[in-house]
Amino acid sequence: MVYEGEFDLKTKGEPDVLDITDNVKAILKKSGITSGICCVFLAGSTGAITTIEYESGVINDLKRAIERMAPKGIEYEHDRAWGDGNGFSHVRSALLGTSFSAPVRNGELVLGTWQQIVFVECDNRPRRRTIHVQIVGE
Repeated sequence: MVYEGEFDLKTKGEPDVLDITDNVKAILKKSGITSGICCVFLAGSTGAITTIEYESGVINDLKRAIERMAPKGIEYEHDRAWGDGNGFSHVRSALLGTSFSAPVRNGELVLGTWQQIVFVECDNRPRRRTIHVQIVGE
């Protein structure tokens, strides 16, 4: 069986980090699938989906690490080509990734005790995002 769902987010622009775990769990529950795999996906190239312990200290650490990894304020070829100033956003998205998958066991996502699924806004402006969830199983 394959079940698909989606939900929308409104972001503030980078570096917005939003806990989407409950949204994903609600779609899983609605699916009725008890065993399988759940894929969470952003159809976009300036945002990311990953996991982290969603607490303010580590969220701030993540934001600082992302800035060191692909800093704003340096030259990006994309900016020269398009003039939109978000070359860093595309690089951050590519490095973090736009999807996350987790096993489903007994109707629940298999996540660590302190592990949440998060959306990371990498773009330099507020955005409306649609997150796609596909669950395959029985």
